[in-house]
Amino acid sequence: MIKNILNKLPRKHTKSVENHGGSSTFSSNSSTTSRTNFGTSSRSSNSNATILSGINSNLNSGLNYGNTKVNGSSGPPPYEALPSFKDVPNGEKQNLFIKKLSLCCVVFDFTDPSKYLKEKDIKRQTLVELVDYITSSNGKFNETIMQESVRMISVNLFRTHTAQPRENKVLEAFDLEEDEPLMDPSWPHLQIVYEFLLRFIASPETDAKLAKRYIDHSFVLKLLDLFDSEDPREREYLKTVLHRIYGKFMVHRPFIRKSINYIFFRFIFETEKHNGIAELLEILGSIINGFALPLKEEHKLFLVRALIPLHRPKCLPTYHQQLSYCITQFVEKDCKLADTVIWGLLKYWPITNSSKEVMFIGELEEVLEATQPPEFQRCLVRLFRQIGRCLSSSHFQVAERALFLWNNDHIENLIKQNRKIILPIIFPSLEKNSRNHWNQAVQSLTLNVRKIFSDVDPELFEECLLKFQEDEAQKEEVKMKRESAWKRLEEIAAVKGKSNEPVLVTRRLSTNGPSGIGE
Repeated sequence: MIKNILNKLPRKHTKSVENHGGSSTFSSNSSTTSRTNFGTSSRSSNSNATILSGINSNLNSGLNYGNTKVNGSSGPPPYEALPSFKDVPNGEKQNLFIKKLSLCCVVFDFTDPSKYLKEKDIKRQTLVELVDYITSSNGKFNETIMQESVRMISVNLFRTHTAQPRENKVLEAFDLEEDEPLMDPSWPHLQIVYEFLLRFIASPETDAKLAKRYIDHSFVLKLLDLFDSEDPREREYLKTVLHRIYGKFMVHRPFIRKSINYIFFRFIFETEKHNGIAELLEILGSIINGFALPLKEEHKLFLVRALIPLHRPKCLPTYHQQLSYCITQFVEKDCKLADTVIWGLLKYWPITNSSKEVMFIGELEEVLEATQPPEFQRCLVRLFRQIGRCLSSSHFQVAERALFLWNNDHIENLIKQNRKIILPIIFPSLEKNSRNHWNQAVQSLTLNVRKIFSDVDPELFEECLLKFQEDEAQKEEVKMKRESAWKRLEEIAAVKGKSNEPVLVTRRLSTNGPSGIGE
């Protein structure tokens, strides 16, 4: 079985491709405390109990369990601790390391915490020893060590997630505090395996040209599949591991970006369910930060086809902060993309979800802060029609957040430079707020904005005020005519109703308003 697995591993070198998108900035955000919980002090002397009586026999016994899985239906395998590294000669340490890797290929079932306690503890201690060895090792890792290390990692990490029923809550108005995250019961082993993988990739003794045979596209795809884990601890480790792989294996960079792209497509247009979107976006934030200028067409298409449509799903609050950062990074890299982003936000602007609307306005402010006048002018009419609707919203948080845009000096200057177009669009909303809005804070902020326009251009302000008053007078006149028409209709109906005669309404009544009477 092991030979079959090893034969499937690619052995042909592939040429290194150029750095797509320049160098990237990485931040190892995995919690330091979470990595050291297992501690090196957890090693106990029982792993050395039988060392002196059979070191050579243990090293030559060929413990090789392959991809063995231990569950409640089968008996435990012959699982005994191997000698410690400090108790064998230096020449035998590499062989012992490979034996320990094979020992850790046995996967235990943690659904029943009372079973195989001794075997589980032996495996945990062995994993800790492997982490220590990989950290302190001197000398390049050979192909056998890389092959066996990746095999052990794959056997332990690449598994099928059993999703728990959540009553489809992700499709409802998502509440971040409604559900507790599900913790994987096998985390005591998984955490140490992740730590082993992280240190294996980060180690200067790992040659990327040799390791890419085993940390290949298939390995990366399976790693990306794990981002859908419901355990936030696992996703945090995965985020850091993928950072390291992207930084060390330049040949995999285009493939990683494309694979993340496909995950987003499936999430946006098919499932709207994925637990790791925030972590993937956080990785992309670092990748985008390292893009070389001018931006490649591939990166611009990724913005338009994947990042902007991520505003559509209902569970946007779970990853909006990371998404907003990625979007802003693009605009800061290339200010000419600002109007593209603004048009995208307007396309997916929420209609009935007020909390989501507040998030959109906050993101819009960050984008506008990096926007230059030419891009601002290309989208300002439709943009401020939407802002005008936000200003007159009955939800005070939406109206208040929209009015806060004038607190940003850069945005205020852009508005002042284009006031002759903007003020006529938003003036009705400002005037109605100052007169009728139920929230005192919104009224106060509205008066401040009105004063800004009045001080900058009094003549334009007066023109808009007169136009507003004329429009209001016309609306009132139309309203009076409509009420008069309905009143006349009621009188005719009352007179004719008693005689059962059909009521004929003259055509001229239809000109009294848009109600369509007499049509």
